[in-house]
Amino acid sequence: MTQHPRVLAYALALAALLVLTALAFAVGRFPLALGDLAALAANKLFGADYDVSATAETIVMQVRGPRIIAALLVGAALAAAGTAYQGMFRNPLVSPDILGVSAGAALGAVLGIFFSHSVLVIQLGAFAGGLAAVGVVYAVGASVRRHDPILALILAGVVIGTLLGSMIALLKYLADPYNQLPAITFWLLGSLASVAPRDLAIAAPFALAGLVPLYLLRWRMNLLSLADDEARALGVPVGRLRLAVVCAATLMTAAAVAISGIIGWVGLLIPHAARLLIGPEFSRLLPLSMVLGAAFLLAVDTLSRTIAPIEVPPGVLTALIGTPFFLWLFAGARRAWQ
Repeated sequence: MTQHPRVLAYALALAALLVLTALAFAVGRFPLALGDLAALAANKLFGADYDVSATAETIVMQVRGPRIIAALLVGAALAAAGTAYQGMFRNPLVSPDILGVSAGAALGAVLGIFFSHSVLVIQLGAFAGGLAAVGVVYAVGASVRRHDPILALILAGVVIGTLLGSMIALLKYLADPYNQLPAITFWLLGSLASVAPRDLAIAAPFALAGLVPLYLLRWRMNLLSLADDEARALGVPVGRLRLAVVCAATLMTAAAVAISGIIGWVGLLIPHAARLLIGPEFSRLLPLSMVLGAAFLLAVDTLSRTIAPIEVPPGVLTALIGTPFFLWLFAGARRAWQ
């Protein structure tokens, strides 16, 4: 792909993200005029003294602001993790939860809800559960050395994920149907409605810590698409590189899931769309995937809180929107992966 179409793809993605951010701040149960948003932004960013109502400032800074930032963070993190996993596993059907991070996070959160812990403990349980699940999967996959390491990891992820899913089902069966079970179901559907600034302060550093290794290894990531023997012949420590990618992607996914619950399709769908726009080269693909992932989840979350009198879980809308869109993208996947 020549330089001009790449620049155009980046420019359009950033423009869409900015437009969707402004729209997300403006629409809702208490709509705000774009003039009020511009005045408030000038007051906060440049020290201006425009007249803005206290209600508008409260809505932007305390209600919609944290939720919009959370949507951007979660969407970008899931898209980046999906991009890394699809490149590492050389498989366009791989998503960030392939190694059981979502199932482990769900089990940690469900345990916290089942034992009536606070929101912070539930989030920490989800984060720790996601990391622990991937640790077990990687240990199982690494112990089966006589098989293909990629296949061993995928199979271990499927098996451990199924086990964790059965444990979640058991806890749902034992939970109080009037208090605990609705809370468990709501968390498993995914939501950004209750995200607070404290949640962002906890999750953002972990997501950034996972992004840094992916960015530093962006040039070597392309070599993981080769056979292991070919990559080693080029001087790449395949095992260590694969472990670094797994740790980084898991950290980002676990941080995202801990504050949003399980929101699917972002890490599967968005890397496909970015690859069709800009090609498979990882150093160019990663930033575009993150921008598109942030824009996609922000659009879905804005739609989920405005489409009906009651809020629709974004995890439901991502599946409803993502399924037909993915089928359309999948038709062109062969060309994009070549």
